[in-house]
Amino acid sequence: MIAGIILAAGESRRMGSPKALLDFHGETFVGRLVRVLAETCDPVIVALGYHAEAIQSQIGDRAVPAVNPSPERGQLSSLQTALAELPADAEGFCFTPVDSPAVNSATVKRLAAEFRRRTPETLFVIPRFDGRRGHPVFADRAIASEFLNLPATGQARNVVHRHVPETVYVDVDDPGILVDVDDPAAYRELTEKAQ
Repeated sequence: MIAGIILAAGESRRMGSPKALLDFHGETFVGRLVRVLAETCDPVIVALGYHAEAIQSQIGDRAVPAVNPSPERGQLSSLQTALAELPADAEGFCFTPVDSPAVNSATVKRLAAEFRRRTPETLFVIPRFDGRRGHPVFADRAIASEFLNLPATGQARNVVHRHVPETVYVDVDDPGILVDVDDPAAYRELTEKAQ
């Protein structure tokens, strides 16, 4: 079993509304990611923080909510909150920020298949498009403790970069793995491309 983690706890002052609730192809960012990850992952865990009630109303019982009590600490604290909900029998997990909603479900399925075929030495399976790494990142359960033990000032990428020799990169034909909606201009670009 692979658990899916969506990091949706952040504040989005520049966007005018929570990023998780922005529309993409008639679905909210969080709703689309829950649907896409649920095709491959069980359970799907959504790390909530700011606007938790509004976002949770969009996921209902389709995902496990994990409320980050300190979302102001950033994305790492949300990942740590979600990892605390990781089922004991999960062989691994994948994670993606909610502001990366454009990954294709076929890409997630391909990454999961590569993850299941990994060698014992492989800790990460990461998609790559046009030479650039993206999300979701698939990780072996053994690496969860490294994320959980990072200090508040740490970043998830510190763990990922530490294990480049134990990482399999999967080249995909999916620019959606690179989408990162951080401001209104990026959202406008995403919606224009979607039309």
